[in-house]
Amino acid sequence: MASSVALTTAFSTVPSLRQRPSSHHHPTPPLSYPLKRHRFTLPLHHSFNVSTKYNWSRKKLSNLSSTVRASTAGASVNPAPAPAWQGAAIKPLLASIATGVILWFAPVPSGVSKNAWQLLAIFLATIVGIITQPLPLGAVALLGLGISVLTKTLTFAAAFSGFGDPIPWLICFAFFFAKGFIKTGLGNRVAYQFVSLFGSSSLGLGYSLVFSEALLAPAIPSVSARAGGIFLPLVKSLCTACGSNPGDGTERRLGAWLSLTCFQTSVISSAMFLTGMAANPLCANLTQSSINQTIGWLDWAKAAIVPGLVSLVLVPLILYIIYPPTLKSSPDAPKLARQKLQSMGPMSSNEKIMTATLLLTVGLWVFGGVLNIDAVTAAILGLAVLLVSGVVTWKECLGEGVAWDTLTWFAALIAMAAYLNKYGLIAWFSQTVVKFVGGLGLSWQLSFGILVLLYFYSHYFFASGAAHIGAMFTAFLSVATALGTPPFFGAMVLSFLSNLMGGLTHYGIGSAPVFYGANYVPLAQWWGYGLLISIVNILIWLGLGGVWWKAIGLW
Repeated sequence: MASSVALTTAFSTVPSLRQRPSSHHHPTPPLSYPLKRHRFTLPLHHSFNVSTKYNWSRKKLSNLSSTVRASTAGASVNPAPAPAWQGAAIKPLLASIATGVILWFAPVPSGVSKNAWQLLAIFLATIVGIITQPLPLGAVALLGLGISVLTKTLTFAAAFSGFGDPIPWLICFAFFFAKGFIKTGLGNRVAYQFVSLFGSSSLGLGYSLVFSEALLAPAIPSVSARAGGIFLPLVKSLCTACGSNPGDGTERRLGAWLSLTCFQTSVISSAMFLTGMAANPLCANLTQSSINQTIGWLDWAKAAIVPGLVSLVLVPLILYIIYPPTLKSSPDAPKLARQKLQSMGPMSSNEKIMTATLLLTVGLWVFGGVLNIDAVTAAILGLAVLLVSGVVTWKECLGEGVAWDTLTWFAALIAMAAYLNKYGLIAWFSQTVVKFVGGLGLSWQLSFGILVLLYFYSHYFFASGAAHIGAMFTAFLSVATALGTPPFFGAMVLSFLSNLMGGLTHYGIGSAPVFYGANYVPLAQWWGYGLLISIVNILIWLGLGGVWWKAIGLW
């Protein structure tokens, strides 16, 4: 009230603001002067001496401002807050640096080269940084590459060799496909179709995606292509249609559970078929060269079908219990989805182009072996169609920050992991394990169990299933055979686990960066549930699977 009285008194001290001239009013628009949050209007008059009157008014306005400040006693003007720190988070950064420094200066084990040990220090420091995230993932990985070049541990060409690997680019292109899938409205159309059929419950919706992906697995040998080109766009569209979006607090509504479920089951469907993952034929080739036995397509499928189907049923259910979506059932969803489909009308020209491009790309993924066209080449051809037709623009591709960030950190980890192998660290590790397990004097079953666990969980050091298989498969199979494990049985188990171990991290298999990049699940939870589901899969495949393999005469 005191402020109001003082403000009224202050107005009365400025006659030219208090009253308008009653005569000679010129129709010129008013001129406004802002003061704090109030606006004061001065009518321009033909007899108004601008230079004199303006100076006089400015003085009076200054007095007015002082009066207002004095009348609002107790009110203080807060200084502008200091800009927030936008650099690295200090504690996570120190943890990452400490990991690298401690290992760097630790004694180098006998049989390990200095370069290999230093690269291991940088690699582990980078992994700690990726987990704790003092900076975005791409920035952490780039710092790791920079340090490896600065310390002469890797040459520049070696450090950035991962950018020449096709898998990170295939994943990057998958995000561009997802952009077109959603932008054209095709994603919504397909999502509403799925919801109309299975959308009365989130669990039913999840199972429909899980078994759809499993049906495609034997036909599309690239898990990156299946995840990125087909199911990532579909998952994102479904989540958006159900009101679950990354970054706005609605992740747990559906997106977190659905993306994690689709990822974890993608490694299971990859393990079920010889053509389920690009690296699976490598397991068959190494088996042939090691024990002179052939793993056929039917041999693989027959051994994997029972534990695989059980895993596909149980893993989504377990995640639904321990990491549930908040949207569990929606009885009206199918009806609403059908109404949405009707309101969308017929497909637009861009939707038709997007559909044709997807069919072309998927067709090349299926028959690429016959046509001698690999997965990434097919993706480039599909992207070219989208760019030329204008369905997706290059500016939109450049705006897909997650795609470029994923390309950066995944390529960096691939390069580091590849050179850990080239520098002999993986061979040294394999030989050390062999000597240790062989010297325990255990039965072949227990010895093989230890080998399996070491083989499986050493995948934390690999950003590629093919790299892991190439580095360790032969050595572990040879040791297992020497300790009494039935050779063909050992080869089959190691082959299955070479897929399942991809579920441990967000970089362990081609589908991992795809689904993690959707940004529905925090990294710590991704790793935590990855470890938990790995235990579930091991119990199913070695427990129930062991019984099944005994029944079909595998051991």
